[in-house]
Amino acid sequence: MPEAACRPRCHRRRTRACQNRAMAKFNLLLAGAIAALPSGCLQINVQGDPEAWAESMGMTAPLRVATYNTSLYDETSGGLVRRLESGDANARRIAAVLQRVRPDLVLLNEFDYDAQGRAADLFQQRYLEVAQAGGGEALRYPYRYLAPVNTGVPSGLDLDGNGEIGGTGRTSTGRNRGNDAWGYGLHPGQYGMLVLSRYPIDPAQVRTFQQLKWSALSGARRPVDPKTGKPWYPPAVWSQLRLSSKSHWDVPVRTPHGVVHLLAAHPTPPVFDGPEDRNGARNADELRLWQEYLSTAPGTPSWLCDDRGRCGGLAADARFVITGDLNNDPVDGDGRHEAILELLEHPRVARYATPRSEGAVEVAAKYAQAGLVRRGSPAHATGDFGPKAGTLRLDYVLPSVGFAVKGSGVFWPTAGDADAAIAGASDHHLVWVDLDARSP
Repeated sequence: MPEAACRPRCHRRRTRACQNRAMAKFNLLLAGAIAALPSGCLQINVQGDPEAWAESMGMTAPLRVATYNTSLYDETSGGLVRRLESGDANARRIAAVLQRVRPDLVLLNEFDYDAQGRAADLFQQRYLEVAQAGGGEALRYPYRYLAPVNTGVPSGLDLDGNGEIGGTGRTSTGRNRGNDAWGYGLHPGQYGMLVLSRYPIDPAQVRTFQQLKWSALSGARRPVDPKTGKPWYPPAVWSQLRLSSKSHWDVPVRTPHGVVHLLAAHPTPPVFDGPEDRNGARNADELRLWQEYLSTAPGTPSWLCDDRGRCGGLAADARFVITGDLNNDPVDGDGRHEAILELLEHPRVARYATPRSEGAVEVAAKYAQAGLVRRGSPAHATGDFGPKAGTLRLDYVLPSVGFAVKGSGVFWPTAGDADAAIAGASDHHLVWVDLDARSP
């Protein structure tokens, strides 16, 4: 029986022959992926279920892709694991939102990374797979991807220019220890990322850019001290500084619509710095990395090399979805807005109606009454960041031109809506887009 015929028969009849074939293909894929990984990459956690793979490939509904900054982080190493073990109210509400929206593929930002994947296990088993108050039915993701990030990893360098390296934690006057990590964080893995999927992930083809040097980026925005006119970072620091504050991932997922490359990132906020605007420059260049990735031919010898040494960008015919809390609004708030606008207008990124919500409109109206006016559409905001910053559009799901957008939205109900009880676990709100492959 040809593979194309096997997949729907597995879904309808769950025949033993098809399941065995699915198991064999999955095992070959996993074995090849493990063999391809160098020993230094073994902290990467890819998990899957071959039987679920056999079933899922027969589905033809639109692919729902989402991004959600969950704020599931802790200031102590292992703190999120302990909270999830004891029962965490915010984690229950985050799970309830996911159960209501039910994305097929979702990136969770600000979900603390641990090498054993214990937090991911707990969130799946004790929260997603248990029907939550205000949520929907239990939700199971047979596949996931998580890997180390730069946040909280000591650099051994004085990155904030205060004359000291590291520190003991937060202080009343600064952020000491976190400021000298490769990405701000109080312990390795804080503010990590987690990909959950109903469809199989191809671990052998995953690409990460955690260690890519900022100085390697063509035309990098090197911060300048406005008082002296000299580079903010000394040459010895600049040559080592990593671009990604967390990481940039290309996670290929085998869906019924073909392979979809989930491009996941969480650039640094363009604030918490000084007049040199080093975080603003870094945020802009973290966004530009995706522009370069979409514009560089694969295999081309260049500066664009991943953590395994493979160089070049994404194939011209590859379908992708850029996801994440990108920490840059097109017109409002801090940040170099041209960076997000250039990404939105990239020729490989689809144009579609911006996801919106009525909850964002309601909150923005309250801020407007207090004198905080925004130029962007209030309905497009994805988070509420308090009376000084107001509402902003920071979270994005950007599909490639190879898809037709069938629907989209931001899970941000109004205050009077019953769903409001589960929507406030994070200062960000889940953004989702329904995608269908265009006819060839």
